[in-house]
Amino acid sequence: MRLIWTIALAALASGCAATGAVPRPFPIPGTPSSPAPDNSTGSAVPARPGGIDGYAVAGTALALRGAPYRNGGSDPNGFDCSGFTQYVFSQYGIPLPREVRDQYRAGKPIDPSDLAPGDLVFFATTDPDVSHVAIAIGGDQFVHAPSSSGVVRVEHIRGSYWASRFVGVRRVN
Repeated sequence: MRLIWTIALAALASGCAATGAVPRPFPIPGTPSSPAPDNSTGSAVPARPGGIDGYAVAGTALALRGAPYRNGGSDPNGFDCSGFTQYVFSQYGIPLPREVRDQYRAGKPIDPSDLAPGDLVFFATTDPDVSHVAIAIGGDQFVHAPSSSGVVRVEHIRGSYWASRFVGVRRVN
């Protein structure tokens, strides 16, 4: 049993690699393939100030649950963490850099207590610096492409593994 846990932890810690590939915005049924719609029609889900609807971004990310992890992947056939976030935001016409560290420098720093759906959440999994990125979906949950042995899935920021590796939050609009 100890061996299984060791392998599982090693897989989770196997950071997110990126090759510099540019995501192609493949349409996915039930998700937007163009910039987010204008919410001025009285929608129950308001857009964040100055930009996109974070709930819509979270919904697009959630629709990709189960997509396989692929080192350097940036499309629904396989994602690494930064390819996943770049792809999701590209569905709303929001360009994100390809590398995790560059995504961390993008956007506005947000106090963790103000975390909202659609925010980027960063962790240090393989380096003392940021090495993993995910998309907040509400509460203390996020969706991400975790590792070579996983698929796009939801996890908790306050979980023991992630809480000890949390670095910060950025909001891009």
